[in-house]
Amino acid sequence: MKKILLAISLTAISFSAPYSAHATQPVVSAKAAQSNLLATRAYYQQLLNQTQTRTAELNMLMTMLPKGGDIHHHYSGAIYAETYLDWVEQQGFCIYRESNPAIKQEKFRIETKALAPEAAKNCVKVDAIRKDNNFYRELISTWSDMDYGNHVHLQYPPDQHFFNTFGYFSSISKYSTNTGLKLLKERAKAENQQYLETMLKSAPAVDQAELAAKIDTLTSTSPGQDMQQAFAAYADFLAKDKDAQDKIKAYADEVNADTKDIDDADFTLRVQSYVSRNTTPSKIFAGLYSAFAATQLNSKIVGVNIVGPEHGLVALRDYTLHMQMFAFLKKQFPQVRLSLHAGELNLGVVPPEHLLHHIRSAVEIAGAERIGHGVDVSFERNPDQLLQTLKKRNVAVEINLTSNAFILGVKDAEHPVTLYLRHGVPVVLTSDDVGVSRNNLSNEYLLFTSRYKPSYEDLKKIIYNGIEYSFLNPAEKQQHRKLLDQRFSNFEAAVAKLVQSQPKK
Repeated sequence: MKKILLAISLTAISFSAPYSAHATQPVVSAKAAQSNLLATRAYYQQLLNQTQTRTAELNMLMTMLPKGGDIHHHYSGAIYAETYLDWVEQQGFCIYRESNPAIKQEKFRIETKALAPEAAKNCVKVDAIRKDNNFYRELISTWSDMDYGNHVHLQYPPDQHFFNTFGYFSSISKYSTNTGLKLLKERAKAENQQYLETMLKSAPAVDQAELAAKIDTLTSTSPGQDMQQAFAAYADFLAKDKDAQDKIKAYADEVNADTKDIDDADFTLRVQSYVSRNTTPSKIFAGLYSAFAATQLNSKIVGVNIVGPEHGLVALRDYTLHMQMFAFLKKQFPQVRLSLHAGELNLGVVPPEHLLHHIRSAVEIAGAERIGHGVDVSFERNPDQLLQTLKKRNVAVEINLTSNAFILGVKDAEHPVTLYLRHGVPVVLTSDDVGVSRNNLSNEYLLFTSRYKPSYEDLKKIIYNGIEYSFLNPAEKQQHRKLLDQRFSNFEAAVAKLVQSQPKK
């Protein structure tokens, strides 16, 4: 096989500069492109088919690999803790060194207000934190998943630790969203990614006490007529209320400012709006209405989602009620695209009855076009029929291997990604919260290929799915398909050259 690989002919292309999927390369002939494809496929299989996977070489290949799109991505969870610490310094804020419940001071929390001298003694500036390696390391480990599993120490359960991190950096995460997005763009481009669809900011919720009270009496088992009446009354109010409409417009305008000067010839950014699933029904409904309405005011807001721990008390209690809210608003705004977190659960995390319907309800009640996580699919009622439904409706599942392993303990052969693939359900590899996970999208591809050993053709299909199942408009999708075609042509030429350069044995 090695002699065959080394004998594969290369087109006469000059690679005077280091490989880059972004760089414009000469057009190769069909024969040369086929030769490069065969060389890349053979090399990829060679890395996988050894007695022991050649992980370092596979990691290099996955880093070089064109990524298409990342379409399950949380902005605040994608910024690394070190960057948030830089922003705390730039703002002149301090961070508490110890907890003091009597005066509401919590260790590792950011203080944004001026403090009296006595209270300020416990709140340290960033330059002092960086001079104290032990506290610095402890802070980074608290604001992210760093060090969580590689040594014995007192710690929260993994899911609680993961979701707790957002509370520590939430007060600085909106410091300069445009700056943060530009940083994420450069990181994405560095690993050969061309499209990012991020959950950026939650939609505003405008309260109307009397109407809110009616929605807050609803439960997941309330009669459908009661739900529809309460939803319709609140939606009518929000549609006519000047304060609500002004806040929705301001939100849409804010997204425009946040995303200014991000798009270029090699990269496109789009945004999902969202609400948190662990608050009161009226606040969730009002926020969802704003999220749906904002998509009409800003073409960069391409979809709506719901976020937060799916196993939270409120999220479990009101799950079906939330899906009915989506269904109602989808009728009011039929063109709005939906990608919903659903099935981010596992046996033992919740009682078995909560594993029976979350994915199905997201698709059949709410009308989700994509499912985020979808881990509990094999526990759902009639899972074989559910898989057929997902395939028939062409619902893509956003696979987040790292966060599923950390939060739910689901990995390797237990993960349902291969189940989805065997049943023809489209999947997309996505990153979730790379700042919290200390991860990147290339590593998700390394995990996927090293664990499940897909064929090169299947790997490419999943990469193209990141564009195919994005919420880009048809013209934008066509443009990104062509860009991805060119990037794969460049990539396969570079890999063929790499193979040819290896010493003969």
